[in-house]
Amino acid sequence: MVDVDVDVLADLAPTGALRASINLGNPVLAQGSADAPGGVTVEIARAVADRLGVPVRFVCFDAARKSYQAMASGDADICFLAIEPAREAEVAFTAPYVVIEGVFAVPQGSPLHTVADVDAPGVRIAVKQGSAYDLYLTRTLRHATLVRGAESIDAFRAGGAEAVAGIRQPLTATVDEDPSLRLIDERFMQIRQAVGTTRDRKPGTVEFLHSTVEALKADGTVAAALRRSGQSESLLAPPA
Repeated sequence: MVDVDVDVLADLAPTGALRASINLGNPVLAQGSADAPGGVTVEIARAVADRLGVPVRFVCFDAARKSYQAMASGDADICFLAIEPAREAEVAFTAPYVVIEGVFAVPQGSPLHTVADVDAPGVRIAVKQGSAYDLYLTRTLRHATLVRGAESIDAFRAGGAEAVAGIRQPLTATVDEDPSLRLIDERFMQIRQAVGTTRDRKPGTVEFLHSTVEALKADGTVAAALRRSGQSESLLAPPA
């Protein structure tokens, strides 16, 4: 525990525990089960709680939008989300702790070979509803349209899409297991994953979260958590 302002403690952990909303739907950031979650977000949450001197309680979900909703409804104190303009009106973000990439996969025989090819009239892209890449593509696509589902690969396999969007690591694993698919290696976005809390938190509380994340990046905590969960340390975000 570090010396934390009592106002920050009361503001961020009003129940006496830090309630952390964990998205198990992103295997880069969290693994395991709701009863025994693991991964970099879980370790960051534990470190934040340790600095506050309170226990941590995890509330786990299978999608980012559900994780956000838990925080917005008051059932969690912090969440782990990608920084996106559509979220910033409601979420106070730290600087990112990791940076991951969004990529497309297409059928082997597809004429689509680049990111520019995918954003074309008549192209439908399967996405996970409410994901960072759903929000980003909703904001940036000029010609292609989106097909949303509970999981992007399931929406793609259900038919009605020419491409599927996802996070590089799990989508690469899917392609490796399915010879009918190929990856478009060029990224279409960088996904800056950060710790978030509600906008009604005090400025000192948000600064505590920001400085804590920066300290955990600098002292090797985040890199070690990535390594322990089988992820590359190269995902570590640069200092803010």
